[in-house]
Amino acid sequence: MNEDRGDRTEDLNDHLGLRPESRVERRANRRKTRARRGFGCFAGLVSLVVVGALIGGLVIGFGKGRDAIEKVFAAPDYEGAGTAETVTVEIASGQSSQAIADTLEKKGVVKSAKAFERVARDDPRSKKIQANTYTLKKEMSAQSALELLLDTAKSVLVTRFTIPPGRTKAEIVKALQNAKAVKLPAGAAQAAMNRPQTLKLPAYAKNDPEGFLMPGTYDIPKDANANLVLRMATAGFAKAAAELNLTATAKRKKLDPYQAVIVASIIGAETNRKQDYGKVARVIYNRLQSNSKLQMDSTIHYITGRDGKVFTSKEQRDTESPYNTYLNRGLPPTPINSPGKELLSAALNPTPGSWKYFTLVNLDTGETVFATTGEEHQKNVEKLQAWCQAHKGRC
Repeated sequence: MNEDRGDRTEDLNDHLGLRPESRVERRANRRKTRARRGFGCFAGLVSLVVVGALIGGLVIGFGKGRDAIEKVFAAPDYEGAGTAETVTVEIASGQSSQAIADTLEKKGVVKSAKAFERVARDDPRSKKIQANTYTLKKEMSAQSALELLLDTAKSVLVTRFTIPPGRTKAEIVKALQNAKAVKLPAGAAQAAMNRPQTLKLPAYAKNDPEGFLMPGTYDIPKDANANLVLRMATAGFAKAAAELNLTATAKRKKLDPYQAVIVASIIGAETNRKQDYGKVARVIYNRLQSNSKLQMDSTIHYITGRDGKVFTSKEQRDTESPYNTYLNRGLPPTPINSPGKELLSAALNPTPGSWKYFTLVNLDTGETVFATTGEEHQKNVEKLQAWCQAHKGRC
């Protein structure tokens, strides 16, 4: 049986063109395999020797292995303190060193973000980099860039001043005067506000800055005076008005542009939900058209001062003043704060509707409901009263 199987195997090998190796051939092939393995081991040994020599040479040449290896794989970096060309770099609060590094690379200050990251990682002072607007040079070494960021006397050529939405001119004067970054002489802010003719107000502003100090954050040059800061704010209003084509749009809709600013200021004082801006504007216009008193608590707060309460007292509503919309018909004589661009747009483009009333019903969410009749409005007021009852001390 074995011989037959062997014969059949031989026949199959012959048919396929295969032939079993002879004993001599097998020995020759084993010698070739050992030779190849020996050469592979020798080549690997040579590679290790070369790499070891390279690293050893670097260690000897530079003294410290870590520094030598980092130098071989160093991130691209410029040399020196940069060119004469400068660039403005804004660093926000809470930015990581990686985010700062990315910004510096995009602005052309450093050659690579990785170079700045390494410098910042090795220098604990990098944690003291402050949120600000910096003036840096192009093509600086990462180390030079870090040093200049830390030297704010040289790199911070502007400071920031923020006018929050809905602030009156009196509140803005106080904030500006007390701003540590601006550093004004005593009384300078009020003195500047008292010279409206120098503030480049629109002709329809009646020479009164109330309503025309655009909310926003402004980059103020170092050593700027109060007049310059206020003019930057009025320029902000002018820019928004131009983008909205405020005067022409108001005229087309048979509105006085000054009245549109007044309406915008009331909207902002009555609600903080953007989706309600247009509806509140419509309520104001509907009440004006029907010759109804506006009865806006925000106008009472303007003359009595904000007390943080939702309701006004009878005593407050009895205050004699042209701003008292419970006693007088029509709009108050001036804006009651400085509205932003979205509020101005809402005053120019009120939401279509027949509402004549609105009230806040939830102080946490800002939910405001609107009504067409007095009866509907009274039910909504009861909702507010119920919320206040459930949240003692909040209203």
